[in-house]
Amino acid sequence: MAQTINEIQDEIIEEFSLLDGDMEMTNFYIMELGEKLPPLAEQDKTEDHIIKGCQSKVWLVTQPEDGIMHFKADSNSAITKGLVSLLVRVFDHQQASDIMDTNLYFIDKIGMNRFIGTQRSNGFGAMIKQIRLLALVYRDSKEMIKTNNK
Repeated sequence: MAQTINEIQDEIIEEFSLLDGDMEMTNFYIMELGEKLPPLAEQDKTEDHIIKGCQSKVWLVTQPEDGIMHFKADSNSAITKGLVSLLVRVFDHQQASDIMDTNLYFIDKIGMNRFIGTQRSNGFGAMIKQIRLLALVYRDSKEMIKTNNK
């Protein structure tokens, strides 16, 4: 069975706690997480999939299936790729409604604002907003289909 969003967040908090707030190690770890993210197919690196509001290029692709959201992402920046990989890890294989209702407490708990600057922080917010928007669109389109089939 898939982990809940909060279980994944708790895992992330535990992993980052091992770094003991060391900025250099934290940045290195984030880049390492990005390296583990499977590369996005070149045909998915289109304007349609770019997240607006990010200084670096960030592509996000979603493939909803049976009420579950599946995400793939990539970036042309190592740190940004690591950041988006955290969000993919948290939200991949989750229900659209859970994605929209989640309190992303891991961000504050790991002290993310201490090791990413304002620009990256704004970009990270844009990534979260895009993921939630995709979940909302998917959930609402499912609701419309249900209503129309009655």
